[in-house]
Amino acid sequence: MRFMSAALVAIATVAVTVSTAFGSGIADATPSTGPSAGATPPQRQVPVRPALPFPIPPRVPEFDRGFYLPARAAYADKAPGEIIAARRVNLAALSVFPLNVDSWQISYRSTNTRGEAIPAVATLIKPRGPVRPGPSKLVSWQSAEDSTANYCAPSYALQQASIPGQLTGSIDSTYELLQITSLVAAGWSVVIPDHQGPESAFAAGPLAGRITLDGIRGARDFAPLRLKKDLRVGMMGYSGGAIATGWAAELHPRYAPELPIVGVAEGGVPADISALVDLANGNAASGLIMAGVIGVSREYPDLDAFLRKHINPLGRALLTAKNPLCLAYQAALAPFVNIKGLINLPGDPLGYPTPRRVLGDLKMGRTVPTAPMYVYQSNPDWIAPVGPVNGLVKKYCADPAARVQYTRDHFSEHITLAVEGFAPATVWMRDRLNGKPVASGCSTKDVGSMALDPKTWPTFVGLVGNNLAALIGQQLGNPPRG
Repeated sequence: MRFMSAALVAIATVAVTVSTAFGSGIADATPSTGPSAGATPPQRQVPVRPALPFPIPPRVPEFDRGFYLPARAAYADKAPGEIIAARRVNLAALSVFPLNVDSWQISYRSTNTRGEAIPAVATLIKPRGPVRPGPSKLVSWQSAEDSTANYCAPSYALQQASIPGQLTGSIDSTYELLQITSLVAAGWSVVIPDHQGPESAFAAGPLAGRITLDGIRGARDFAPLRLKKDLRVGMMGYSGGAIATGWAAELHPRYAPELPIVGVAEGGVPADISALVDLANGNAASGLIMAGVIGVSREYPDLDAFLRKHINPLGRALLTAKNPLCLAYQAALAPFVNIKGLINLPGDPLGYPTPRRVLGDLKMGRTVPTAPMYVYQSNPDWIAPVGPVNGLVKKYCADPAARVQYTRDHFSEHITLAVEGFAPATVWMRDRLNGKPVASGCSTKDVGSMALDPKTWPTFVGLVGNNLAALIGQQLGNPPRG
């Protein structure tokens, strides 16, 4: 594993060197285009830098601090969601096959869990061609980044000529593009926030929720995206992406009540991080969940201090080794480890005041979302247990105003449901974006497999067709494909 990490650093260094050598002469900025008729008036437009010409590779975020970590003076006085900088980017499936879409990155101001201004980054995608009649439709897609390094972020992984996710270990951010293309093919614009923030605070839900909502604000006000005043917004995410999606849904009524969010779809929901640690302790998922503990400690300094004070030498070595890794290597490093046994304290370390308070703050269910929700979960999920999700839905539905459709799948597990549940979630989201009313109240449905619902089969077929079209360079989303 040390050899693999060294190899990744070497590859990244080569990419940065090439980018620096060839990219320095590119023009700094070009004016952004004005908003289309009926578009939401922007707060303040910023210049949009041109994309790097292929084959110049993009810089990894750690070496692109001017965009990812600008000086505090560049954003401290901005409103949440206000854009700091913008640039065109070229996106590609598997880092190689270019997508025939319009795409940008924006850096924008967000807020951490201590109320401090921070920079954040999101990727914006729009189908090419004229703006169609009717309401604008925007989906915020939260990727399951599940990492502790910025080079794992989707803003980097989705770019053409980036180091392929098969090498970096950023497999979810890489392969989720195959789902994102279906959203764009449906004619929707998409915003993909780097919701872990500048410190890669994996599993810090309240932070991820704020970054997600501010990313929607930034997309709404970005003139080249050409969104109109009658905007409808949906949010989607699975697993680590459901952390950001669920928290954004809960924070929406008080943090960003002006956003017209019409639907929230989430699956494989880590509703209670404490329960994930309990389940993963000595389990195959222990390496991944330990990465989540590292990520949370970056946003909560008191948990970081607790770990540093009480962790044993093996735990300290694992924390050091896992600090700069993407999802695949996080999962592969230290499976079946006794996470709790790495803490030199008697009893269950989660019962001590600091971990109990911090992980308690990360438990979903503090606020009932006002937007309709579609929640789907594998009953035998071995990473995000179903029990806390059952409890979360029950808590939401104690409120008569809640609108939650909950599906439990009995033949899947955590990884397979990410594929099986995508089409049903997309069909549900299409109805919300098209203005179809959602049934009032809550419903719970148990199924053998979500993939057996014939209403979703055209979407599964479309997923394959859309990606074949993308791989051969066909334009996505104009006209919309199912």
